[in-house]
Amino acid sequence: MEVPAELAGGKDAAASLPSMSQPIPVEITVVKAQDLKTLKSNVLVTLVRVEYNGEVLGDSPKTGVLPSGTAEYNFSTSFECSPDGPNSLEVIVQKPLLLTVLEVGPREKKKTEKITPLGQAVVDLLPLLQGVRSLKVFAPLYAVPASSSEKLHPKATGGLEVTVSTKELLLSATQFSSGNLLSITMEAAYSVPGVFTVEGQQNYMACLQIPAAGEKELLLLFQNGILKADGEKEPLPRPKNWPLGTILAPGALAIPNSFIVGGPYEDEDGDLTRSKDREFRRQAESTKRIVWDTERRCYLDAAAVAVAPCICFVPSLQKRIAECRYWPVELCKMSMASGGKGKTSKADKGDEDKQIAFHGVAYVNMMHLLCPGVKQIRGAFRVFSYQDGEVFEKTRIQHSIFRDLRSQLSLAKEGLGTSPVSRAAPTKAQKEDKDSSGTYSEAGTFLVMEIKLDRPLVPKRPREELVRRVKEMIHPKPELPPWTGGAKKAVEAYEKCVTSVAAAILREYHELFGKQLPDQGVIDHGTLEEQRRQLNYELNTSGKYFAFKEQLKHSVVKIVREKYLKTEAFENQGQLQEFLSELYVFLVGHMHIALNKLLSGEDVSSTPTPCATNKQLLLFAREAEANRDLKLASLFYSQRIAQDQCSIQSWLDYGAFCLLHKDATKAQECFKKALCLDPQHTQSLLLCGIVAVKLQHYEEAEIFFEDACCLEPSSIIAWTLSGLFYELQNNYIRAERNFREAKKLLQAQLEEERRILEAAEAEGKKPSTAPEEIPDGSADKLPEVVEGVTSKEKATALQEAPEAPCLAPGPQPPPCTIFMKTVEFLMKVNAVRFVHKALAHELLSLQGGPTCAYYLALAWTYSLQEDLPRCEECVCEAIRIDPTNPNVWAQKGHLCYLKKDFDKAKNCYEQVISFVEDAVDMHFVYLRLGSIYLEEKEYGRAKQIYLLACDNSASCLTWLGVGIACYRMKEMVEAEDALSEANALNNTNAEVWGYLTLICLHGGRQLEAEQCYKYTIKLGLKNSELLQEIDATQSRFGFGNPSL
Repeated sequence: MEVPAELAGGKDAAASLPSMSQPIPVEITVVKAQDLKTLKSNVLVTLVRVEYNGEVLGDSPKTGVLPSGTAEYNFSTSFECSPDGPNSLEVIVQKPLLLTVLEVGPREKKKTEKITPLGQAVVDLLPLLQGVRSLKVFAPLYAVPASSSEKLHPKATGGLEVTVSTKELLLSATQFSSGNLLSITMEAAYSVPGVFTVEGQQNYMACLQIPAAGEKELLLLFQNGILKADGEKEPLPRPKNWPLGTILAPGALAIPNSFIVGGPYEDEDGDLTRSKDREFRRQAESTKRIVWDTERRCYLDAAAVAVAPCICFVPSLQKRIAECRYWPVELCKMSMASGGKGKTSKADKGDEDKQIAFHGVAYVNMMHLLCPGVKQIRGAFRVFSYQDGEVFEKTRIQHSIFRDLRSQLSLAKEGLGTSPVSRAAPTKAQKEDKDSSGTYSEAGTFLVMEIKLDRPLVPKRPREELVRRVKEMIHPKPELPPWTGGAKKAVEAYEKCVTSVAAAILREYHELFGKQLPDQGVIDHGTLEEQRRQLNYELNTSGKYFAFKEQLKHSVVKIVREKYLKTEAFENQGQLQEFLSELYVFLVGHMHIALNKLLSGEDVSSTPTPCATNKQLLLFAREAEANRDLKLASLFYSQRIAQDQCSIQSWLDYGAFCLLHKDATKAQECFKKALCLDPQHTQSLLLCGIVAVKLQHYEEAEIFFEDACCLEPSSIIAWTLSGLFYELQNNYIRAERNFREAKKLLQAQLEEERRILEAAEAEGKKPSTAPEEIPDGSADKLPEVVEGVTSKEKATALQEAPEAPCLAPGPQPPPCTIFMKTVEFLMKVNAVRFVHKALAHELLSLQGGPTCAYYLALAWTYSLQEDLPRCEECVCEAIRIDPTNPNVWAQKGHLCYLKKDFDKAKNCYEQVISFVEDAVDMHFVYLRLGSIYLEEKEYGRAKQIYLLACDNSASCLTWLGVGIACYRMKEMVEAEDALSEANALNNTNAEVWGYLTLICLHGGRQLEAEQCYKYTIKLGLKNSELLQEIDATQSRFGFGNPSL
């Protein structure tokens, strides 16, 4: 396409092309043709014609065809590539080399030889701009039909062996690496207005502008669209075509190795990607349509100085997209009117304008190309009637290509109709066309096109960089040496010094008397005294005694200063003697401790095995949360970490607890510690991103989310969370792309599950894995619950709030949207803000209205905000949708329990127990129902419920409930057994010690009663009624309180 100099930058721009300063010859050699007999069986003599950019470069000599169908040409020709010549870089980008094999017929009398085209081939010269100096290709040879009506099979049967080379690179390595290639494919326009008819000569065209430099634009024209009637859909894949009209062989129009492959509508970037648009598009693709299937290319140069018709610049392109995201693609129909001779008069120009009809425009959102790693935009874009004000408002472009810039498009050469037209009045069809420009919207016309780059405008951060950035953010600070306190450290130093001196004295003893003991194995007292005297003499005479004393002196001074805080002189001799006596006793005592350790070989006593395991501590922490005892819950979480500091899950659980209770800084420390333990842990990355958003560290959050998606690209939750983050940043393009990726993964997962189920049904057995099960290692797998505690209990307890501890069950059945899958994960880690965002998307994406799972999750968020009325509304809606779901009734029971409406809570909990299927939080259902029974003095039922809880997941509280119920029913033996079990699980529960005190009082065991009572008071029993009962029982029996 010719573009005038004033539009493209003129001579100055042409002189600054990013290539050679001098013309570079491009050498072309046609070596031979093969399988010519497949084109025509009796062909004898041929020659090959080489053309480029509309110019014939030369014909080879006539060559005979061998019986095998081979013709040896060995013909060479060339053309020059120069920035100011006809064959510049922009031409090489988009125009192929055209090779025509001509058959030379026998010469008849007085007639010249008959030369007819036999086949054509094309060679794409684009590799010459991609760092290649020489390319050797076998170009497929397509048959030329003898007449326009003849139908040939498009598949090539023969071919030409061609070599193309240059003496130097057309683009330097730097220019090639910094540049880019933009390819725009105009596929088709569907659902076109009904007034479009196949009859008559019409030219259907589309055009768009590409920014060059400054205010300049490059105009890319797609013409000669083919209007096809109703029928079969366009096949997929199908080849893309060259933007050429001079090719005789239709098969040669196809660009080698370049195809339109299509794809799911949901993966596109256009306007019609929703599920409700799917059926409309399917129908439109088989009705009347305009097909181009044409690709045009532009070379994008990184240099900011060069301007040429098909060369524009990466910075200009990025700047233009950032300034205005929507680019207009114009569409029109032009009647191919035959004109008279002569020049066009002024009166004719009015008729010329009337030839352009159905002027429409589609708006392409180019912001997708500014997303890291994105190289392609493809989709269906709605076509609207062209309105100047609307186009300027959306695109900031003031000129229409077809209407205002027609003279600059070389319309005559491109066939746009600049030839003189008839002065006759416009036909009826032309008038209808002019008056029908609004029918695009009525018909629902949409344009399918693709914009593709060779490299993304914004490179995606490599995995190595993300790992480095994450490592910098989570790099632990150097740990300070543990400070044990001045006094303790001084005592330890003294004991160590005593041990060292004792070992040295023992070595002196062995040197004097040897290590061998007497035969009887015991040294008599007299011998021992003599050896002591000799040893003292040796130590004193050698000076070693004074050396040992100096070693001890420093440690004793530290004890005086650190332990006794004595740094000043004593006022009198009496105080000094008193202090020395006390110090002597202390030093001798610790000397004995040190010597006993040395002589017995004992080391520091090992830490005893904790009574409670990791799984039990987790359950205790969740129970403490439910009872609003956050200090105790924090203690249990800390104990879990102390037991195993390398447990990632322990750090994540504690971090989730801190996140829920508004200690985001502590939560961040926990999540980063987990990530330090395993930098490849996707859940830790996601949680670090979530807490970074909470702390408004958005740059860090982006790194964490991006690294999670890069580390585990198959994670639905990682992509969805990343999309929610970008939406918080108002980056809706990246958010939508991430949501689309998550939906694609979910669809693939559902299809795989369906395939497994079908295969299992065909075999007559169940699949080995449940459909909702997610492979290990995936971020979609919810945080692990430590062994022995069910996922149901974890789902319940982790969601417990201190102000309004409403236990929220996970959705059942498993969620089937990306947002509910993400909500399920977020509720486990208490990320309330992201839960709200995901639920908002879920509400917008639902076709049949909100689901039961949606209302349960929403109720959980309201419970955390202490908004119990709205929480109750959500629970009621969930019951209305699914009245047989045990999780719904459990949620309602918890709500009534928080409102102190214990009668309704009891009814709801009993309803939960009556279902065949358990709720996900049965542990807390049992605990709370048992407590209600105890309050109502239904001790038998309370005992049974608490025993069910013990069977489900035993804890100190479940056995305490059994013990209380048995005690109230005078079953003292069973009560003591149950309380002993509770005490074994957690010996710091004051209420357990209180009831053990009562049992010992009733059993007449005075010593045990007093001991249990001491622990009850020491642990701070807060149950005033139980304290009063203990006091009354002690008064009645006359013992049990040692203070009386």
